[in-house]
Amino acid sequence: MAARPPSLREVAVSFGEDAERYHRTRPGYPAALADLVLADEAGVVPSPHTAPPRRGRPTVLDVGIGTGSAASLFRQAGCEVTGVEPDERMAVVARRAGFPVEIASFDDWDAARRRYDAVVSGQAWHWVKQRAGAVKAAEVLRPGGRLAVFWNVCVPEPAVAAALADVYRGVDMGLDFVPWERSPLDGYGKLAGAATAGIWGSRAFGAVTRHEIPWQVEFTRDAWVDQVPTLAWHERLSPDALERVLRGNAEVIDALGGTVTMPYTTLALLADVRRT
Repeated sequence: MAARPPSLREVAVSFGEDAERYHRTRPGYPAALADLVLADEAGVVPSPHTAPPRRGRPTVLDVGIGTGSAASLFRQAGCEVTGVEPDERMAVVARRAGFPVEIASFDDWDAARRRYDAVVSGQAWHWVKQRAGAVKAAEVLRPGGRLAVFWNVCVPEPAVAAALADVYRGVDMGLDFVPWERSPLDGYGKLAGAATAGIWGSRAFGAVTRHEIPWQVEFTRDAWVDQVPTLAWHERLSPDALERVLRGNAEVIDALGGTVTMPYTTLALLADVRRT
């Protein structure tokens, strides 16, 4: 009898199996992302020192806060951030950083009539029911509030991607493609397309705008290898297969001189709730 494929929730919470590694090794987000999300219609980013006295700091709900990576970016930009997270193990790390986190999937979370200036979700919106999630986001946003969902996408240079793809040939990942064989932006583009359809289908938001923010992260060999087990689908590998994959990744970075600068793209979708 074939094994049952994991549910979306099971995959979503699998990252918490090694939350400390996830927090330690995953890159954060570029400062330009916070500027983009917090800018008004004229493109002006409010200073945390000049917020209107009656409103105070912008309030942000982080859907799938994880260990607090995106939340940290928005706190540094002067926001007050609350998190919703289905995995208690991830939430422990975010709470340690000072973020209030409520344990629930966004689909089941009770807002208790609270309202926010922005709802954000980094690397997590694809685990939410797309149209229903957008409807719920609109319900917890103040008039004119903003929904921002975004993903970090590592896009290695072609020669590096080809070398990494060779590591995975012959390794059963349970996928219909070889990791790194094609641009990861293709896959994330599908996620963004589904998110856009859900936001538009909610009829609660205006135009959905897509933005791509390029940036770079420099990895040593050990830092790159350390984060590999946190990548999606690696939890499926047997210990022997994972060890072979890690060894292959190390050899690729060693061949590059022991360090590699990885291009990243932060793919973001923004939509403002319709004013009534």
